[in-house]
Parts: sequence; C-alpha cells; structure tokens
Amino acid sequence: MKIATLPVNGQATGAYEDVVRRARLRLLRMHFESGVGHIGGNLSALDILLCLYHHVLAPDDQFVLSKGHAAGALYVTLWSKGVIDDTELQRFHKDGTRLSGHPPAKGIDAIPFATGSLGHGVSLAAGLALGKRLRGEPGRVFCLTSDGEWNEGSCWEGLIFARHQELDNLSVIVDQNGLQGFGSTHEVADLFPLADKFRAFRLPTAEVDGHDHEALRFALDNVEWQPQVVVAETRKGCGVSYMEDRMEWHYLPMNAAQYQQAVEEVEQTCAMSFANRS
Repeated sequence: MKIATLPVNGQATGAYEDVVRRARLRLLRMHFESGVGHIGGNLSALDILLCLYHHVLAPDDQFVLSKGHAAGALYVTLWSKGVIDDTELQRFHKDGTRLSGHPPAKGIDAIPFATGSLGHGVSLAAGLALGKRLRGEPGRVFCLTSDGEWNEGSCWEGLIFARHQELDNLSVIVDQNGLQGFGSTHEVADLFPLADKFRAFRLPTAEVDGHDHEALRFALDNVEWQPQVVVAETRKGCGVSYMEDRMEWHYLPMNAAQYQQAVEEVEQTCAMSFANRS
C-alpha cells in the first residue's frame, strides 16, 4: 500500500529517534541482566508499542497486549513514558516483582489484563470496546496480537463478535514476524496471506512495515467506522543480525558476548538513522 510521509506531531523527530534508541538498548539490557529469553518477539513488537504509546493512544484509550510474551517490550515502552521507573526494570522477572514474564493481573493501571495464554486478547479487547460503547465512554481499544496466535480459534471467535457488534472503537494489530514457538507460521499452520482472511470478514485491513513508525501511525490514525485490523510486517529480533528471522530467539537468553554485539549493532543502526535524516 502507498504510505504517506507524516510529521511527528508534538515531538521533534530527533527527540523521538532518541526515545527509540534508548528503548531498544534498555530492552536488551533488561533481558540480558535477567537472563530471560523471548527477546526476538520483543524486538519485533517494540516499534509498534512505541508508536502506539508516543503517537496514537489518547487518555481515554485502552491497550491489550495479547502476545503476553512481549511483556518486556511493553514494560520498556511504559518506562519510556515515565510510567515505570528504572529500578523496577532492574527487577524484571525476579521474585517479588510486578514485572513478570507475562503482563500481571494487577498492580499496573496501564495493564488491564494478565495475558500470555495466547488467543484471548482479541476477545478481551472486544469486551472493553463494547463496554465503552454501552457506557457511552470515549476512546478506542487497541489489541496487539502475534501472527502465530491466529492459529487459535478463540481469536476468530473474538473477531466474529467484534464484526457482528460493529465495534468501530476497536483496532487489532498483528505483529507478523513469520515465526512462532516451533517453526515458521507457514510450517506450523499456514494462514498466508493473513490480511486476506481479515478482509473476508469485511474488515478494513492495512498492511504496513511494522518498523516504520510513520507508516504505523498513518494506518492507526486513519480509521474507518468499523473494527480495524493492521497487519504489521516485522522481523523477529529486529536490529540484531544474529537474531533476525531466527526461531531460536523465541527462547534463548543472551550471553555477554551476544549482548555486547547486540548493543553495538543497535547503536550503529540508530546512528545511521540520525545521519540519514540530517
């Protein structure tokens, strides 16, 4: 699809690029220090979450992270907005923390549900959207899913409900990185092209580069008056050469040498991005 180039409202381009750089580096450090895996799917989702929280979500909006194993990216995004402090990030995945490996059931106002058992986020988000409409409340509901979790029948049941109820305040985003726990989405249960399946439900469906913040924002800001789907084409392990499009980084933690290489590559990529804009 044709993508318009949009200005970044309310924030200088350079300032936002620095937010993205710092968030990527903080996500890497958090996962390295905690010895926790799932970094690949967190890196595929991070740009989507940063765009949502810095440029799309309004005060009355709500967000549901259906792919709960990307909780680290959500925590770092909330950190970038000042909702979570650095001391808390240091306790990620440790005993007594509220920053568990999947979003917690309580304790963080920005997280309405504990998620991570895949396939339930769309139904939860549809319920929130219907509740807003019944109460006459303003705001939209956004739900980020993985592509692999559309193997779950519950996702399609939620979508059927949303379409039938004409929940025009609901936006579903798919982090389409092409990999899931035991292989590629083509190998496990092929639904390609996934976007066409959503269009078969008569839902407006945009396909965008999930690492292009302007394209994401354009798609999410241009909503038709019915439930909307945005299929974001992403790369598992985005920005780290040895992780990109590698299924094992769904699971593996980084060792010290791998962490150092990841930091250097992210710094180099961000520096090139700054140079290209100057």
